[in-house]
Amino acid sequence: MTLPPPASAGTILTVTLNLALDVTYQTRDVDWNGVNRVRAVHRRAGGKGVNVARVLAALGRRVLVTGLAGGAVGDAARADLAACGLPAALTPITGESRTTLTVSDLSPGGAAQRTALFNEPGPVVSAGELDGFAGALEERLRRGGIAVAVISGSMPPGVPADFYATLTGRARAHGVPVIVDADGEALRHAPAGRPAIVKPNAEELARALSAAPGPAGSDGSRGASGPARPDDPGQALRGARALMETGAGSVVVSLGADGLLAVTPEGAWRAAMPYRVEGNPTGAGDALVAGLALGLAEGTPWPDRLRRAAALGAAAVAAPVAGDIDGDVLREVEPGIRIEPVCD
Repeated sequence: MTLPPPASAGTILTVTLNLALDVTYQTRDVDWNGVNRVRAVHRRAGGKGVNVARVLAALGRRVLVTGLAGGAVGDAARADLAACGLPAALTPITGESRTTLTVSDLSPGGAAQRTALFNEPGPVVSAGELDGFAGALEERLRRGGIAVAVISGSMPPGVPADFYATLTGRARAHGVPVIVDADGEALRHAPAGRPAIVKPNAEELARALSAAPGPAGSDGSRGASGPARPDDPGQALRGARALMETGAGSVVVSLGADGLLAVTPEGAWRAAMPYRVEGNPTGAGDALVAGLALGLAEGTPWPDRLRRAAALGAAAVAAPVAGDIDGDVLREVEPGIRIEPVCD
């Protein structure tokens, strides 16, 4: 479902520091103690930012993939991006880029009923290589034409925990709003760069709040109440507000099958799904981020932005590999998504 790019639309730039070659095995009835026959194999460039760019390109948006790539795996990822027409400006590194493996256990009907992910940590990155990437990114931002930057995914070994915040600050200095989708220490530091949107899932938000030293915010979202719990909507709301207190412009929390929670200066909303979509959830969060980036670039009101993001996440679950969306599911599910105001 590729559409022509909007007239005079700016480019959405994605940052994938831990670029990967994604390998997906589709099989039936996995035997963890025996030999399994793979029914289908998919190999393609991956990493969260790459997946975001794929979805945006399918929706007709101009994109630019940036990040780090090294070794034979990095070369294979570059070749795949070129073959599928995704513009890329990847900084070379001496280490070998990682490979990720997804095993989808198919139901008799062909849908993924269980999915297991195996993620390598990635190559060690030197300070010089990081400086080279940051310099190249700065130059691209200086040239203009970037509507939104998306910084997402894990960071390879050797990258400082506050590097996403540093990159966000540089983008903001050029007037480019940033979306950050990260976990762990990178998520905890991200608000310091003042991103427009931070997009954790409920578990990532809970981990970040539990690991944060001292009170998470003046609302008492941690502390005496104990560690944050991903299954508590109230904690998700308070946690989102805590991230905003430390610098995030808005926070969108993915609640899995329960939809999304958006906390913004304009208000808070929840997107409730009409039904659960079964399949491979690997790229759902990335498709969701693509929807947020599209809405940010086009200035879409938050309720509409949230509905489109939630629909894209569901459409990604129905697709066999991360970075793809099922157009039929997108068209079917989007009108049924309820956007409900959330009050404290």
